[in-house]
Amino acid sequence: MAKSDTRRLDKEIQHTTRKLTAVQNRELWPLDGRERRAILAAVAGGGIRTARGKSTGRAERSIDTAWSAAETRLIAEVTALQGERQRLVTEAAKAKAAKKSSGWW
Repeated sequence: MAKSDTRRLDKEIQHTTRKLTAVQNRELWPLDGRERRAILAAVAGGGIRTARGKSTGRAERSIDTAWSAAETRLIAEVTALQGERQRLVTEAAKAKAAKKSSGWW
């Protein structure tokens, strides 16, 4: 394993963690297109219902659902990246131990 492999994964983990923090702060930039459309559609629908003087419960629930789906997606990405990094580190350690034990001394 080259250090560049873990460095690349570390950068990806850091970037995805920043995205997760942004989603938890309800920022729109880290969302993908489907999530962004769902949130904006719910906001528009809620705005129309508010203008008509009606309840916005369904719109609020759909907004909360979209935010939690985005958060869940990013948590899964971070977990997968950390697992991949750990796998690379473990493989490198096994290779190093095998190389050491195969020596004459």
